[in-house]
Parts: sequence; structure tokens; C-alpha cells
Amino acid sequence: MRVHVADHPLVTHKLTVLRDVRTSSSTFRSLVSELVTLLAYEATRDVRIEPVDITTPVAPTRGVQIASPRPLVVPILRAGLGMLDGMTSLLPTAEVGFLGMVRNEETLQPTTYANRLPDDLSGRQVYVLDPMLATGGSMLAAIRYLFDRGARDVTAVCLLGAPEGVALLEEALDGREVTVVLGALDERLNEKGYIVPGLGDAGDRLYGTAGS
Repeated sequence: MRVHVADHPLVTHKLTVLRDVRTSSSTFRSLVSELVTLLAYEATRDVRIEPVDITTPVAPTRGVQIASPRPLVVPILRAGLGMLDGMTSLLPTAEVGFLGMVRNEETLQPTTYANRLPDDLSGRQVYVLDPMLATGGSMLAAIRYLFDRGARDVTAVCLLGAPEGVALLEEALDGREVTVVLGALDERLNEKGYIVPGLGDAGDRLYGTAGS
């Protein structure tokens, strides 16, 4: 498993505004989309391509295009949905699937309650979107779900990660073709399983609930 933490001043700047408790939901949603597009450049570094012959206004030439089968972008509902536009703006030819997962706040274990994915993902590159890599349980369950359906390799794109979540994935996915792209790797998890300093509940802040 490979882990890439973005090191760019624009990423750090946007994350700083996202973290601020005073940031409104409308600004939060806009910044998430912008930030995901920046992270997507790193996430798609190894996207598969194939040659294609074209003609410019001047002469014939050979270029490349996204290879078939097309990549699949999978936001984990609900918060991952807020990242979808930022990813597909960079990868507009990708197909989109959905996974609905919820974390039990007492056990911190994930449960899958919905999926909208092709039955056969053989040979597919898959990009999983979830704002927070906290305990790592939901992301691990999602990645295993995708590999069980034949995915070729999986890249997780998250705004923030905690060392505990990264360690869980590294131990469980050793030897698998998995990349994790993070906007930042934060200090730790608190006793409730939230990332510290983090940015709070990403879903609540995206959609204006819980007083955010």
C-alpha cells in the first residue's frame, strides 16, 4: 500500500478554511470540491491510458486517452457525495458508483446499507471518496468490497487522515494494489473516534446539519 500526503500551499490553505468552525456550509462545499480536484491530480497519476491517433488543425499526431474499461469513482455516502463533483471535473469520462456505509458510534464498526455498483469490476481502477480516514474501518470495508468484485487496483481519496486509520489499512492491505491520497495526516483520534484537530463531522458541515 502506498500513502501520499499532499504537500502544496493551496491544499494547506483550503484545508485551513475547512477546519475553521466559522466556515459556512456553502463555503465548505465549494472548498471541498476545489480541494478534491487538487488531490485528484495526485490520485490519477497512474490512471491507465492508451494511444489514440488524432488530427490537429496542422497535422496528424498521436496522443493518449483514458483506457477501457473506464475508471470507476465511488463516493461513500453520505459525506463522500460532497467530493464527487471535484473528482469528476478532472475525470469526466469515469463511471460513478455508490456505497452507503454508516459507522456505529459505540463500536465504531461500519455497516454497508446500500450499494450501486457493477457486479463485475474485473480489471477496473477504482477511486473511493470519503472525506475522513479516521479509524479506517469504513474505508477498509469499502476496499475489500471492491476487490471482492474484481477491481484491479483501488485509490482512496480523503481530505484528512489519522495515523490509526492509515496503520489499519497498511496492516490489512499489505501486498494489495492500494494507494491512499490525503490532504493532510493529522495528529490522532480522540476517544469518540474523531480526527484531531480535524474539521468536525464532514457530513454535517457539508449539508448544514447539527448547527454547522
